[in-house]
Amino acid sequence: MTQTQVAYLVVDIGTGNVRVVIVKQDGTIIGEARADIQYKRDQLYPDSIYFEPDQLWQQLVRLGHEALQQAGSVTIKAVTATSQREGIVLIGQQGDSLIGLPNIDHRGREWESRIADKSRVYQLTGRFPTSLFSALKLVGIRERRDTIWSQLSFFLSISDWVEYMFTQKATYEHSQASETLLFDVAANTWSSDLQSLFNMDASLFRPLQASGSITGDILKTVAEEWRISTSAIIVKGGGDTQLAIKSTKPSVEDVVIVSGTTTPIVKLVDTYVTDSEERTWTSRDIEPGRFVFEANAGVTGLNYQRLKEVFYPNESYDVIEKELAANGHISCTASLGSLVATEKAPVIKGGFIFPAPVSHELTRSCFVRATLLDIAFSIAENYQVLNEVSPHHLDYIWACGGGMQSRSLRQLLANIIGKAVKVRKGFQQSSAVGGALLCNEALKISSTQLNDSVETILPQDQEQFKELYADWKRTRNFFSQTS
Repeated sequence: MTQTQVAYLVVDIGTGNVRVVIVKQDGTIIGEARADIQYKRDQLYPDSIYFEPDQLWQQLVRLGHEALQQAGSVTIKAVTATSQREGIVLIGQQGDSLIGLPNIDHRGREWESRIADKSRVYQLTGRFPTSLFSALKLVGIRERRDTIWSQLSFFLSISDWVEYMFTQKATYEHSQASETLLFDVAANTWSSDLQSLFNMDASLFRPLQASGSITGDILKTVAEEWRISTSAIIVKGGGDTQLAIKSTKPSVEDVVIVSGTTTPIVKLVDTYVTDSEERTWTSRDIEPGRFVFEANAGVTGLNYQRLKEVFYPNESYDVIEKELAANGHISCTASLGSLVATEKAPVIKGGFIFPAPVSHELTRSCFVRATLLDIAFSIAENYQVLNEVSPHHLDYIWACGGGMQSRSLRQLLANIIGKAVKVRKGFQQSSAVGGALLCNEALKISSTQLNDSVETILPQDQEQFKELYADWKRTRNFFSQTS
């Protein structure tokens, strides 16, 4: 007879795709299903995109069934959610989900200029105000979507919305509130000054709730819909970066690189830190009393994934690693739109540069190596910005996320930054492991059963990367001038 396993259900909604993961209390993944999010264009704005929340919910239910089937005989004790930061769902006066606005929705861009004192906003929120953040998405709806705005009762982050759908209890988690431009990060509360600045009524804001606390019990009808136990509790999750950070079990002063669709480079601090040049973000962590001080290298992991589909469409990442190891010749450089905090404008054109005519030594692995170098140098540049503002004296950095499954990338980072790179067991599934840790805490279960083995990659051959860095800078400058 098959023994029933105890497990958690983690909903993870990223920028490009959504997944449901079944994870045991020791962090082992026993079921996973994923799919692309179905986005739509909004013709009323030049750069907007949205999703239908009810459609996404049904997609989640289907993925949940698939992941549970993979897991086999299992009892779900707790459910939690994590999601892309800056994204929100608008809730109507009847409790219905009106529209979903992802982080890549920029419908508020044309109203950015209305913010007279952007530095004041930066000091309160820890981020320079742009249409990336939730407040300006709401402004865009208010200015041009009268029907939706007239029905609006409140808004939630995407992960908070998932938990609302499970319980019908609406609360906002602190790390997600940090992304709204309506939250005083240092004071850890909604800001009446920012509400006034963006002309947002206080009734739109839900109470704040700490990550890892219990939101409530699952609704009976929802438990039946998902085919899980009615005794499952719903645990407050948080931003996807923060859950990934949690999986590394870091301490204050640690630096963590989280490589997903984008790559946040963060330092954990116990005081509110801002940059006089306003290049960085500061958010609340999901750990009480801790802040996430961040620079972001932008779309890096997604670049690697898409180029894998071009050069290695039918091969595994292991094949890429073998070819990289076999071909040490570097005959091209790349600039692929990664972000560097010191630059005022993004590089919006990219490509590869290699000697002409095309050499017989140029192989597909050369393009991948150039891509990994572009990612590694961009991460290193952003790390230096954090180090300038808040010096990092430890001789190692943590890394996690699916983008870090390339050992070559981890070695490049160690070589270029000059510090050991550490990854914990299960680092590729960092948000799911972070979710399991949260659920353990909510149920007061020790997490000592997690496999805490750590792989450490030490720096090597640092001198050779000075010349490679110069080549990369020239390539980046070339594409910057043509943008």
